[in-house]
Amino acid sequence: MKRHTLVRFFALACMVFTLVASFWMTYATHAQSNVHTASAAPLATSNKINAAYFTQWGIYQRNYLVKNIVTSGSASKLNAVMYAFANISSSYQCASDDAYADYQKTFTADQAVNGVADTWNQPLAGNFNQLKELKALYPNIKIFISIGGWTLSTNFSAAASSQNVSSFVHSCIDQYILGNQAGAGTMAGIFDGIDIDWEYPNSPGNGNPYGPQDTQNYTNLLKEFRTQLNQTSTQTGKQYLLTVAAPAGQDKYQYLQLNQISQYLSWIDLMAYDMHGAWNATGPTDFNAPLYADPADPSSPPANTYSIDHAVTDYLAAGIPASKLVMGMPIYGRGWTNVPNSNNGLYQSSSSMQAAPGTYEAGVEDYKVLKNLTGYTPYHNSVTGVNWWYNGSTFWNYDDLGTVATKMNYINNKGLGGAFSWSLDGDDSTGSFVNAISSGLGNSSGGSPTPTPTKTPTPNPTNTPTPIPTNTPTPTPTNTPTPTPNPTNTPTPTPGNLVTNPGFENGTLSGWSCDSNDTVVSSSVHSGSHALQVTPTSSTTGECDQTIAVQPNHTYTLSAYVNGPYAYLGIQSGASNWTSSTSYTLLSVTFTTGATQTSATIYIHGWYGQGNVYADDFLVQ
Repeated sequence: MKRHTLVRFFALACMVFTLVASFWMTYATHAQSNVHTASAAPLATSNKINAAYFTQWGIYQRNYLVKNIVTSGSASKLNAVMYAFANISSSYQCASDDAYADYQKTFTADQAVNGVADTWNQPLAGNFNQLKELKALYPNIKIFISIGGWTLSTNFSAAASSQNVSSFVHSCIDQYILGNQAGAGTMAGIFDGIDIDWEYPNSPGNGNPYGPQDTQNYTNLLKEFRTQLNQTSTQTGKQYLLTVAAPAGQDKYQYLQLNQISQYLSWIDLMAYDMHGAWNATGPTDFNAPLYADPADPSSPPANTYSIDHAVTDYLAAGIPASKLVMGMPIYGRGWTNVPNSNNGLYQSSSSMQAAPGTYEAGVEDYKVLKNLTGYTPYHNSVTGVNWWYNGSTFWNYDDLGTVATKMNYINNKGLGGAFSWSLDGDDSTGSFVNAISSGLGNSSGGSPTPTPTKTPTPNPTNTPTPIPTNTPTPTPTNTPTPTPNPTNTPTPTPGNLVTNPGFENGTLSGWSCDSNDTVVSSSVHSGSHALQVTPTSSTTGECDQTIAVQPNHTYTLSAYVNGPYAYLGIQSGASNWTSSTSYTLLSVTFTTGATQTSATIYIHGWYGQGNVYADDFLVQ
């Protein structure tokens, strides 16, 4: 969605970006066929949710790419990324709002997460392929498709009706969870969950139809998503997350059945911002995301009582578990200009006032710009717990890093589930806003260190955002591992071990399909006389894989001893693990098969240009 106002009377005047996020490490969604109880349970981790929204359109004018999540360091702090947004078609099916950005645009080597240029004919390109590369590098990050938002909630009310809800939910799962939107299975394994951002049930938003039937239909919609996601889990063996972006204005959340919906959700993202803004061009100047309400606030009801604490208190009183409530953090601020020089610019109104100039939108500016304001005096409001800046004429309010720390203390003291941010393109090049959230929550690192892939100097098609990508083939190094021919005397798996040739003791790669540079060595072994050498290059990870026979509805553990930088062990379209070491280290990962699954492909690989990885003594049992 685009950023939204919580003021009913001024909602139609607001065309500003807003969103909501979530995380995975605190909660896992259980596959249940009968959904009447809470569907998420805490994982064995002390980390709180640190999630952020990535905007589909940010790759254009803002030039914020998926790769920037990595280069800024944010990927190592986040445990969830919400992709904004999917649309709802006039036939009430999930649909792409920009197919070019989602899965058609080809990225050059210096734009790509893995440092390898897209080719004109690869099955999947665009942001979705970049998210796939992000997951390969940071497998602990859960990725959500967010549906709706401020500008795309027009068809939610009809889609959630009793006659349409089942078909609508099925289309979303088929396209994004099963990955069939861009072609059969091309997106499989990218999205771990669905985020519902309906703005708003039984309340006005950006011209969205609404009515009293929305209240019950919203609950039914979430129940249907939870039911069908759990049914999908029985097919794939994966558990899927479900979240909502929920309003922080009491005039909006009064129409939600808060005491019923949490049982279907992994957590709730509270949109704790856009409480005041320059859609009221003549004022009063006020706070975007106040922690507490100020009795001196001159805004008209109910906006004069908007605050984060007010919303949190009401949600908890309605029975929402504190651990399921995640607080929104704006990586942007709001401002006015021509503000009277009284009370240091706070709570001022004037017919000459107007929205302050912004880089992309009047009245709104990114954190990365506002943190460098010059000629302004900062002020603190002890009642609301937030700050503002004023230069005698222009007023800005945003969350600086001190305010972030204050809000993280609030989250910790209340026992809330964590925080999410809107949106990543507002942060600076070092990810200082996301990092401050992680530090304030007391989280450990959310992902693996970022290797620096060697860039491939390959000519690429233009990256001008036109509706149709170029059809001209782009010469680029192949990413497809070349299978190594196997000798005819293929060994059988060791008894009790599902892996064929697990220790490479016959001196060959038989049973394995490997990159052409991979080999078997007699030095640097863990046991016996041979081991696998995975040899990454500037354009390949040196992947070596093997398809094994498995039983449906079984849990297995894959393990191997590995030695080298950025060694990745995992199951294709499933779980993975990694380590960097200078001596052999036991690496393992557990996976569960689906109801009809009879095979699984295990893999080992390194990272682009980062040095050889050695692996020995594979075991699946």
